Amino acid sequence: MQVGVFVPINNNGWLISENAPQYKPSFDLNKAIAQAAEKHGLDFLLSMIKLRGFGGKTEFWDYGLESFTLMAGLAAVTEKIKIYATCATLLMPPAYAARMCSTIDSISHGRFGLNLITGWQPPEYTQMGMWPGDEHFRNRYKMLDEYAHILRELWEEGTSDFKGDYYQMSDCRVWPKPTGDTKIICAGSSDDGLAFSAKWADYAFCLGKGVNTPTAFAFNNERLAVATAKTGRDVQIFVLIMIIAAETDDEAMAKWKHYNAGVDVDAIAWLTDQGAKDTHNADTNVRQLAAPEGAVNINMGTLVGSYESVARMLDEMAAVPNTGGVLLTFDDFLEGVEAFGTRIQPLMKSRKGVVPG
Repeated sequence: MQVGVFVPINNNGWLISENAPQYKPSFDLNKAIAQAAEKHGLDFLLSMIKLRGFGGKTEFWDYGLESFTLMAGLAAVTEKIKIYATCATLLMPPAYAARMCSTIDSISHGRFGLNLITGWQPPEYTQMGMWPGDEHFRNRYKMLDEYAHILRELWEEGTSDFKGDYYQMSDCRVWPKPTGDTKIICAGSSDDGLAFSAKWADYAFCLGKGVNTPTAFAFNNERLAVATAKTGRDVQIFVLIMIIAAETDDEAMAKWKHYNAGVDVDAIAWLTDQGAKDTHNADTNVRQLAAPEGAVNINMGTLVGSYESVARMLDEMAAVPNTGGVLLTFDDFLEGVEAFGTRIQPLMKSRKGVVPG
């Protein structure tokens, strides 16, 4: 099973709590995390792109770096680990994104891949006059389908004459082509999102669910299998999960309860409001993100326990058919990556044989 780190490109990581570690994003912080992950033999790094935060007392995600430039920097200071940036497709024409990917492919010597998003929070784009209207919620995967088609043509052939409803290419050229196998990731878990992943992606992200319910995500693997049966492609699931670990189960649970006690209710209210904007897709993963009952960590699945307990639960996740890997977040990223590499990974059957860098 592959293991990656969802690097903290925005402030405070993924805990919307006054009691969680409070910090601003920086290249130096992400560099230290990236190099620690590589040292411990982890497989990939991924950064999101978020253009407007949720506010509240913690100013959650109000401070953020840009994904392509951050990952280009991390590519230059690492040697082995795979690097993924996230592309805000509403803002960046596909041919320009293809050229940026080719550039980071050159920096990383073939270690670069791309996460494609459609955009779900209108204020990220209305603040710049770039939101296409709420019909985007209905049409977004049709648009992304054309986007991915153009990317693949430019990466593989260096030219595109694609003519679609959203994009028109006329002898478009992007050279040099990437030297590596540029993987595509998509995080959509709606039926349309999974159909897109089955057609174009190499990996589909899904959210874990609940606290210490490591295999609760398995229904998404089954849904993706139905979609890939129609396309004949091999697409695996990467599960987004948070780890809250300590020496004992009780100690870890005490940390988790402390974070929940400090939840930033105003930031959660913003998230909940934005999550309700999409009235066209009842099955979008944004519904899970914005559910108020567990939004202190944006409702991602969470493993809380001793190092031994977390290792056991990660192995349970690895045993679910068609699970390609996990994308990890932590309450404290520097401590978390180090603890994963030295205390959790050595106990995992699904990571047996990993050689630290």
